Amino acid sequence: VEKFDYTKGFKFSTYATWWIRQAITRSIADQSRTIRLPVHLVEELGRIRRVQREFNRENGRDPEHAEIAAELDSTEKRVGDVLDWARDPVSLNMSVDDEGDTQFGDLLEDTSAISPEQSVLSLLRSEELEDLLGKLDQRTASIIKMRYGIDDGRERTLTEVGKQHGLTRERIRQIEKHALLELKRMARDTGFDAVA
Repeated sequence: VEKFDYTKGFKFSTYATWWIRQAITRSIADQSRTIRLPVHLVEELGRIRRVQREFNRENGRDPEHAEIAAELDSTEKRVGDVLDWARDPVSLNMSVDDEGDTQFGDLLEDTSAISPEQSVLSLLRSEELEDLLGKLDQRTASIIKMRYGIDDGRERTLTEVGKQHGLTRERIRQIEKHALLELKRMARDTGFDAVA
């Protein structure tokens, strides 16, 4: 109201209508989505949707991102990004079958979980590794286990292993190098390296 200038010869209602429409549009854009998009993205999405509708009406098919980008003087990547951001979220609890027994979340793979095949393979590898380490002398096996954290999951430095065994870090490095070559040879001879 304070910005209205009656000296320009327009009615207040003409001036106010535009501002009211903008306020309503922005309010809807702010509050209509589960995940709020910034107003400038909502406006950009509106332009993209308008081009999609017009293109579909004229050509009888949905436009490619490149065609939308050309019409809006934008990039194909930008159009794709805006459309991706505007997607509505899907509930993991949403039912995906007619009976309602299966939910969407039940069908998603847990990529951080170890598959049963990997679990069995890992067990076989650890048993094979124990067999191979058992063929080394006790001190060498202990050095390898400490360096790679085989028993407790904590890898130790050359210096830490050297202190434990009363040897220099250089001697530990030499023993480790020789032991790894020996383990590799034994693994190849037993066919274990084909599984690993």
